[in-house]
This record gives sequence, structure tokens and C-alpha cells, in this order.
Amino acid sequence: MSHQTLVYAAWAALNIAVAREVNIAVREPYMDEPFHIPQAQAYCDGEWSSWDPKITTPPGLYVLSVIMKRIIMARCTIPTLRFTNIVLLLFLPIPISHLLAHVRRVNPPRSLLAPTMESLVIASFPIVWFFAFLYYTELGSLLFVVSTIWAARKRSHLLAAVLGLISCTFRQTNIAWILYAFGSTSLYDLHWIHRYKTESGNELKSRLHDPKARDATTTDVVKSVQSLIPLIPRVLSSSLPYIMDAILFAAFVIWNGGIVLGDKSNHIPVLHFPQAFYFIAFSTMFGFPVLISGSDGPLGLAKNVWSRMFGSVKRIAISAIIMLGMLVYIKLYTIHHPFLLSDNRHYTFYVWRRIFMFHPIVPYLFAPGYLACFWAWFLRIGETSTLLETLLLPLCLLPTLLPTPLLEPRYFLIPYILLRTRVSHPRPWALALEAVWYIGINWATMWVFIYAPREGGSIRFMW
Repeated sequence: MSHQTLVYAAWAALNIAVAREVNIAVREPYMDEPFHIPQAQAYCDGEWSSWDPKITTPPGLYVLSVIMKRIIMARCTIPTLRFTNIVLLLFLPIPISHLLAHVRRVNPPRSLLAPTMESLVIASFPIVWFFAFLYYTELGSLLFVVSTIWAARKRSHLLAAVLGLISCTFRQTNIAWILYAFGSTSLYDLHWIHRYKTESGNELKSRLHDPKARDATTTDVVKSVQSLIPLIPRVLSSSLPYIMDAILFAAFVIWNGGIVLGDKSNHIPVLHFPQAFYFIAFSTMFGFPVLISGSDGPLGLAKNVWSRMFGSVKRIAISAIIMLGMLVYIKLYTIHHPFLLSDNRHYTFYVWRRIFMFHPIVPYLFAPGYLACFWAWFLRIGETSTLLETLLLPLCLLPTLLPTPLLEPRYFLIPYILLRTRVSHPRPWALALEAVWYIGINWATMWVFIYAPREGGSIRFMW
């Protein structure tokens, strides 16, 4: 048994022990579980026509629980249903390990039971880890999205399309990540075709203009898009499975009258541009250890960010225009959602009330920080990723975030994990710091959730 397998086994055992502690302390369905658990139990009893109209997502999680019930021959009790997500969490490092290997063009682990240490750290990301112990849809959604992209990178396009379709049964907006899987794989293939043809001495009639992101200019953006268009026919043959997914998704939206399945009055899509700003700040707060671990180091990254924002008169003018636009978006599109203002069981309630609502000017003061964080991530990812590869993630991210009126960390989960997998070769000290950072957050949030004194004995604080 390898060292990596032993570490993986220890990590799995620790998560199972935490799950046991959660089930002992939290014996009744909590927060969104009163919707999910009865629905799953109805399916376990064979009541397939039963449906709670308050549930906003498709029944993928419940169907998976029924399958697991029949495999392990267990009743659909609260602990058993929650164990569905523990199983998903234990599987998560496997596709993450292989996706990292494909992105970095290195050999994956020889055994599926020996995921890398980095993948264990990523799978312990606080939002992922916390909701693994409750009956929520996040783990299934994330696992199948990552597996979709992994399968696509292996050119198993039919499998990728099937996995992507399954991911949409956990959360509908995952259709965007199916397109990301196809797009990222297509870009990789186009680069590979050019490299192969060049090395074999054959001339290409057209080639993809796609420089490293950190070296690119605004002119390169136009050139890259122009060069991409005539190359699209080369990837059409692999697009058919993903087109079928898109057709099925469109049919669902038409049949359902929208993306949201239930409780539509509280989930009306509206433009919420500041969500993109919150996401970049969220990503920087959680991902700073690997963000500052690039080839230039923390000080070099800070200098490069400063140069991008204020390095010349032209850049100062561009930064001023961008920040002015951000201020307008903050003014016109900030949403004080009723759920955010009323539910004091979530950390976002306190962040919003004690920081963003401290003074009317506070939200505007963050604009320079948002821009700096964007440049930091662009430069870090752009060390090894090309311009189009770097821009693809935000292009797929925005349609999933901008229509959502509620500030909710769970909405940032998948895009953050995908952003994290684009970080090239973080240094050992950065991985160690990231692990310590996640362990500290996870310990604190779980301790508060399970053991902290509660008003009336019922309120538990959570993400």
C-alpha cells in the first residue's frame, strides 16, 4: 500500500468520524434539509409522483440515494441519506487528481486509491467540506462537473456528455460547465493539432493565435477570436454529444417555463453584476496561498498587479474607467435580498450587515480591491494558461452568477474549484499553507455548527 493511499485512507476515516459526530449532534433535518430529506424518503418509499413544490433543483440527489439504499440495503434515515454526500466527498479527490494531471500535462496517479495530496486539500475546500455532512446537492453537482471535464479532456466525449447531463440533475446551471468542458478540451485539441502539424513539417492553412495570457494585449484578444472562428469546424465532430445536452436543457426550460424548478417567486432571475465582484473577492480570500505562490513570488505578484493598474498613464486611465463602471454596477445592481437580510443562521448575514451595510460608502470602497484581485488571478493563471483558456472560465461563470439575486457562497463552489485547478504547480509551502488555512476554517466552522451555544437550542450557524 502506497503512502498516498494511506494518507487518503486517513483522510476518509477522519471525514467519516466527523460525519458521525454531526449525526449525533444534529438529529433533525436542518436548514434546507427539511425539503430534501422528506422528498428523498418519499422516493425511497416508491412515491415517484410525489414532489415538494418548494424544491428548486431536479431530483438527482434523491435518485442517487435510492440507488445507494438498494446497494447497501439500508433504510432512508437521516444519517443514511447524509452518508450519500460522504461517499461523494470520498470519491471527489479522484477526478480532481486526474483533472490536475491533464491540465498540467503530467502523469496521473497510477491507482485510483492514491489521489495526490493536493487533490485532498482541494476536496477539503471549506464550502465543499462543510456541506458534505448535510443532505444538500452541492457534492453531487461538483463531483459530476469535475468528472465531466476530466472525461472531456480524455476525449471520452459521450461519457462526458452523460456525466454532464447527470450533473444537471443536481443543479440546472451546470449546463454552463458542460460547455466549459467542451470549450476547454477543444482549445487543448486545437493547440495540440498545431503543435503536431508543426513538428511533422506540415503547414496549416490557418492557426490559432492564442498567446500566454499574462503576455497578451488587448489586440491579442481580437486576433485570438478572429483566428478561432475558421478553426471551429475542426472540433464540430466532438461537439455532437454536448449539443444533445444543450437541446435537452432547452427542452427542459421550455417545458418548465424557466430554469428554476420550484419556489419560482423567491428565485426570480435578475441581473446582479456585483456577484462577479463578490466571487473574485471570495476566491482571493480562500485561495490566497496558491495565488501568491507563482514564479514571481508574493512581492513580484503585487508589483505586477500595481503595474497593470497604474504602470502608465494609459493603464491609469483604463483602471479609472473600469472602476467607474464597477461603481455604477454597485450603485444600480446591488441587491439586498430578503433571505440575506433575515436569516441570521448564515455567515453572509453578518458579513452583509456588519461590513457592507456599516456605511453606505463601504460597498464602493471595495472596487479597487476587486480589480486588483482580478489582475492577481489573471496573472497567476496566465503563467501557463493561454489567453483563450483563461477567458473561458469567466465567460462560463457569468451566466451562472449574474442572474442569481442571493449572495450565497455555495454558488461560488464549482467556479472556484475549476479556477483552483487552473493554478500551475503551486509550491510546497503554498500547499502546506492552503491545507492549514482550510483545516483552521473547517475546524472553526464545524465546531461552531455542532458545539457553540445556541439561542433557544435550535439555531446553528453555517455557510
